[in-house]
Order: sequence, then structure tokens, then C-alpha cells
Amino acid sequence: MLVNTYSKNIFNMAYQFAGSYQEAEDLTQDIFLKLYNSLAKYDFKRNFSAWLLTLAKNHLIDQYRKTKWEKKTRDDFNEYNLSSEAFENPEEGALKEESKKIIWESINNLPPEIRMTVILRDIQGKNYNEIAEIMSLPLGTVKSRVNRGRLQLAKILNKKKERKNGM
Repeated sequence: MLVNTYSKNIFNMAYQFAGSYQEAEDLTQDIFLKLYNSLAKYDFKRNFSAWLLTLAKNHLIDQYRKTKWEKKTRDDFNEYNLSSEAFENPEEGALKEESKKIIWESINNLPPEIRMTVILRDIQGKNYNEIAEIMSLPLGTVKSRVNRGRLQLAKILNKKKERKNGM
């Protein structure tokens, strides 16, 4: 029941963090195994969803630190796009896909803790209080990391735009 209820959310988080469909599947499975082994430690006074997302976030960051993932380009798995708008013509579709690729490459250049807050806030739509609970951080720290992440993304995107226009 827990896997059916939460697997898509956990997979999305893993995919957005790792950038690879295969790694996201493996990480999702690892997270649910970790959940199974940690259920005895669950405090029933806490929100279960927040506890599970915290467990997932910690696992993803731990895996990143252990394996020192190389910065990767996003694979072409298309189910988890930033938006699902229908394209009016092929050129528009190609431009939007290229924009998404550039945004994901830029997100992958953020440090893991900042990347996670940006993903939770701007992609998964969590509010600041939820992120603070998931990441076990003070509210001010969450707001600061989201803001820093957005500023860093803007710098990265501006540099890419300048390089593209300079060519």
C-alpha cells in the first residue's frame, strides 16, 4: 500500500535529483527498502509523508556524497516534463524541449542541498513549511536556500545565453 501511494512521488524526487531514469528506479527501490527497515523508528506524532520525504531526501544526498555522481545530462525520459502543454508546431516543441534540457542541466549544476530545496519548491510545488519539515531545517534556511538556488540558476542560465549569443 505504501509503495502504491508514494512511489510516483519518490520516483519523481529521485529522477529530478539524479537525472537518469535507471538511477531513479534504483534509488526509489533503495528508498522503499530503507523505509521498510526504518518503520519501527517512525514517530506516529509526525506527518508520515513528511517523514518519508525526509528519509528519501537524506538517502539521495547520502548517495550523492558516496558516489560523487558526475554532472549528467538528462536522459530523454519524457514522462516527467516541467510542463505537459501540447505543442502547436514541431519548431515550438523543439524549442521548448531544448529549454527544458538547458534548465535541467542548470539545476544539476547546483549543490545537492540547494538543488533539493529548488526541486521541492519550484518543481514539486511544496510550500516552505513542508520543505522545512522534510529537510529538517529552520524555515529561514529553507527560504535562503531557495533564493540562493534561484539566483545561481539565473546566473548559470544567463551565462549559457551569453555563450549562445556570442557564437
